[in-house]
Amino acid sequence: MALFKAYDIRGLVPDELDHEKAYAIGRAIGAWLETGPVAVGRDARTHSPQLTAALIDGLRDEGLDVQDLGLVATPMLYFGVESLGSNAGVMVTASHNPGQYNGFKICRAHAVPVGEASGLKEIEALVDARRDAPKAATRGVITQHDVAEGYTAHALSVGEHRPPLKVAIDCGNGMASAGLRPILDALSIDVVELYFEPDGSFPNHEADPLKVENLADVAEAVRREGADLGVAFDGDGDRAVFVDADGEPVSADLATALIAKRMLAREPGARVLYDLRSSRVVAEQVEQAGGVAGMCRVGHSFVKAQMREEGAIFAGELSGHLYFRFSQELIADDGTAALVAMLDVLGAEGRPLAELVAPLRCYAASGEINRRVSETDHVIDTIAGEHAEAPEVTRLDGLLVRYPTWWFNIRASNTEPVLRLNLEADTLEEMERRRDEILGRIEALGAGR
Repeated sequence: MALFKAYDIRGLVPDELDHEKAYAIGRAIGAWLETGPVAVGRDARTHSPQLTAALIDGLRDEGLDVQDLGLVATPMLYFGVESLGSNAGVMVTASHNPGQYNGFKICRAHAVPVGEASGLKEIEALVDARRDAPKAATRGVITQHDVAEGYTAHALSVGEHRPPLKVAIDCGNGMASAGLRPILDALSIDVVELYFEPDGSFPNHEADPLKVENLADVAEAVRREGADLGVAFDGDGDRAVFVDADGEPVSADLATALIAKRMLAREPGARVLYDLRSSRVVAEQVEQAGGVAGMCRVGHSFVKAQMREEGAIFAGELSGHLYFRFSQELIADDGTAALVAMLDVLGAEGRPLAELVAPLRCYAASGEINRRVSETDHVIDTIAGEHAEAPEVTRLDGLLVRYPTWWFNIRASNTEPVLRLNLEADTLEEMERRRDEILGRIEALGAGR
């Protein structure tokens, strides 16, 4: 069904997701898990209470105990799963999508993601069968839990410096504020608050900081208030995007490079991952800091799995997901922890964010460009053949081609017939020329097939 995506379950309410379907999905998750307890949290969308209640009913009717965390950000759900010893967790959220959407993010013990390749397809296959199946002989028990206090110490653990800076913070009426206030008190920063009140209708702007237009308010607040930096969170609080004192956005790959260097100062020689759309400067900075840089696929389930396999201490995606190894068992993406880590960088360096970022802007990047094509595989395979003699060609995630002075990646969307292009070159002139060449090939190959 269209609800089931590569990494989560998400759709329009009530057209694609309603109370009955949420109940059936709860039954399916419970049948797949077989044992609880399951921690459940929700965001502030108007339909989240009803969907959460239905999901919990489904889990309990399968005989699984439920730990109800109430209104939380997704990173708080991950923390709750770990701190409560849950066998799994479900977050009721549609992340950065508009208010008419909702859905479920599922994880196993230690907040290990459940995605398309790790159980989501099996859960999908169980939905219809479990909807009207006999209920468990003993219904699961529900208990209430408040994880905010423990989460505060958890998020603060990623940084030690507490510089007395002025910071504009845009929560986008999402869930980041749910666990933020005690953390801000501990940081002792002067905060300019924007849209801290959770409101599932998102009345001010989309809670998606990856779109430049959604950074306009925090950038204006930074300039108006003379703040040292700004940060904007997405709807469920697992992503953060920064702007400097001039209100200029700092791309997430450059934020990854800055935070990685600071972490490597504490753990020399450690491994750091970056997604394959990131600037070459990330790997260069990691290696200059004495670390080991590794490339990974796009998507939180892939990033976290590779971090576990390779023992990485930190990872970053161009989308604004920044991943921390909080313990040997818990790896999670956390926007609030990203703020703590960035403040730690600024406190350790004693220099403005813009000054730290300036030398990292040494290459020209296209940004992510989408093109609709009818057969994505045909386009990728053809372009791969045309660049077969390049020094480096990999199919780790779509197609990545690297030349001495430029590189590009094209990936297919998981949800629509769209190819996403990211390209970087040593100079702006070469970037624009190569970008137009690759886009021309995508458009020519994708037309009419």
